[in-house]
Amino acid sequence: MPYLNVGKENSGGIDLYYEDLGTGKPVVLIHGWPLSGASWEKQVSALLAAGHRVITYDRRGFGRSGRPSTGYDYDTLAMDLHKLMTKLDLQHAALVGFSMGGGEVARYLGRHGAERVSQAVFISSVPPFLLKTADNPEGVDGSVFSGIKTALAADRPAFLSGFFADFYNVDILRGPRISDRVVEYSWNVAVGASAKATLDCVSAWGSDFRKDLARIDVPTLVLHGDVDRILPIAATGIRTHKAVKRARLVVVEGGPHGLTWTHAEQVNRELVEFLGRKDRSAKKLEVPGALHS
Repeated sequence: MPYLNVGKENSGGIDLYYEDLGTGKPVVLIHGWPLSGASWEKQVSALLAAGHRVITYDRRGFGRSGRPSTGYDYDTLAMDLHKLMTKLDLQHAALVGFSMGGGEVARYLGRHGAERVSQAVFISSVPPFLLKTADNPEGVDGSVFSGIKTALAADRPAFLSGFFADFYNVDILRGPRISDRVVEYSWNVAVGASAKATLDCVSAWGSDFRKDLARIDVPTLVLHGDVDRILPIAATGIRTHKAVKRARLVVVEGGPHGLTWTHAEQVNRELVEFLGRKDRSAKKLEVPGALHS
C-alpha cells in the first residue's frame, strides 16, 4: 500500500495513504468529511473505464492516513495535496473535490496555481464562504459550527448517525437510491476517523475561498444537488459557479449532499463528459435545467 510522508509529529511520521490506478489523463479525487478516499467507489470504476489514471487519497486524520494532532486547516491540507501532486509528478491533472474536498481544490489553485492542473470540479462543495460575516450575509451563523463541535465532543457516533441521515436524505431516498447498508458503511468509515481531526475540521469549514476562486483560470465544473441539506446549493454551488470565470453549473434534480452514490450514474456521466473536453479556452457555460433520471 503506497504512502506519502508529508511531515512529522514528535516520534511519528505523518503519512498519507493513496491509491494510483490506471493510465491516461490523471484525475485526483479529494473526499469529503468525515469519510475517506474509499467514498469515491462509484466514480473510480467509471473513470478507469473512460481511460483515466485515477488517484485517491485519505486526508490526514481520516481513512488509513496518519492522525497528527495538527494541520486541519486548509493551508496545510492544500499543501498536503501539493506534495502528492509533486511526488507523483502529475501533469495536466483534473482536481475533483467533494464537499470539504472542494476547499482543497480552491485553496490549492489559489495558492499553488494551475501549472499541474488542466481542469477543476466542485461536487457538493463547501466554497465560496460558509461563515456569515458583515461582508458575507449569505453565510451561516458561527453558532451553527459551535453547535456541531459541541455535539461531536459530547457523542461523536450519535452525531454522525444523524449527519448521514441528512447526507443521503435517507427519509426520501432509502431504497434503490441508498440502502441502509451503505449508510452503515459510511458511518463505520466516519467513526473510525481521528476524533480530533473530525472535530478540528469543522473550524476549517468557515474558511473564505472567495479570493481562491477568483484566481481559478482553468475550465471548471460545479455539480450540486438541489436538495442538499448539508451544503444548500444557494449558499454554495450557485455562488461558486458565479465566482469562477470558466465554470459550468450542473444541477442534479433531487440530489442530496451524497449524490456521488445516490445519483452516481448522472454524476459519472457529467464527470466523464467534462473531463473529456480538451478546449482550455472554453467560455463560461451554464446548464439552465437539471439532470433527470
